[in-house]
Amino acid sequence: MRIGFVGTGTMGTPIAGCLIAAGHELTVHDRRREATRTLEQQGAAVAETPRRVAEASEVVFTSLPGPSEVEAAALDAETGIIAGLSTGGTCIDLTTNAPATTRRLAEAARERGVAFLDAPVSGRPPEMTVMVGGDPADFARCRPLFEAIARNVFHVGPSGTGCAAKLVTQYLGYTNFIAAIEGMLIAAKAGIDLEVLAQIVPVSAGQSRTFANIPRGVFNRSFSAGGTLDIVAKDMDLACALARDVAAPAALGPLASDIFKRAQAQGWGQEGFPVVVRVLETMAGVELRHD
Repeated sequence: MRIGFVGTGTMGTPIAGCLIAAGHELTVHDRRREATRTLEQQGAAVAETPRRVAEASEVVFTSLPGPSEVEAAALDAETGIIAGLSTGGTCIDLTTNAPATTRRLAEAARERGVAFLDAPVSGRPPEMTVMVGGDPADFARCRPLFEAIARNVFHVGPSGTGCAAKLVTQYLGYTNFIAAIEGMLIAAKAGIDLEVLAQIVPVSAGQSRTFANIPRGVFNRSFSAGGTLDIVAKDMDLACALARDVAAPAALGPLASDIFKRAQAQGWGQEGFPVVVRVLETMAGVELRHD
């Protein structure tokens, strides 16, 4: 199949590489020309605009930082994906996006006779999870593409629900991370050996996948686990906005979001998100360090 891919950064490049490995013919684009080189070496063609990608493709994936970037790539009348796709084509957005934005994009696509699926991802390809919102028939038709890039593939519901599901998982994960850091700081100030506690938590009521980021990304001060602080702060903002939109209680989210924003204000946005621990350590007057 002729596949397009717009946004060949940290996530986009390996995902697009999975599609090449599955035998598809790829055309790619990124605002940073150097970001396409790895895929070009794997046989992908490079296009100058998202529209040129779409004109060469039956299905176009986007993997971009956030809602504004997706709207620009998809909707621009001169250079956008939707303008370039032929009737019957499909646009699949892998971005962690706002549900309202994806619904607007889906409507714009429908007006052009194009399918649109919101399909944010969690994890790393090809073992990751993809959560898809959109028409069931469009999902079924594209399912082999999702299975080429992800181990766990879910159709969540109509347009916007894939993004909503992803934002819920982000809300759970990153509020949990802040709570875990606070718990470890309590332990440190109470004189508990952090290495011992790091062994206790995974086999007790405090166990969580998120907690694993502390021993591997905080104790050694690498702050390298997971995505960047900027991406996590953006996702938390979108998750809190979703809670407000649906009038759901979300007391913990704004508190956690504020901590991430404080870390951004220190200029740490491009570091791994565990760097947020520094904000809480300053408040506590102790570091979570283990040699």
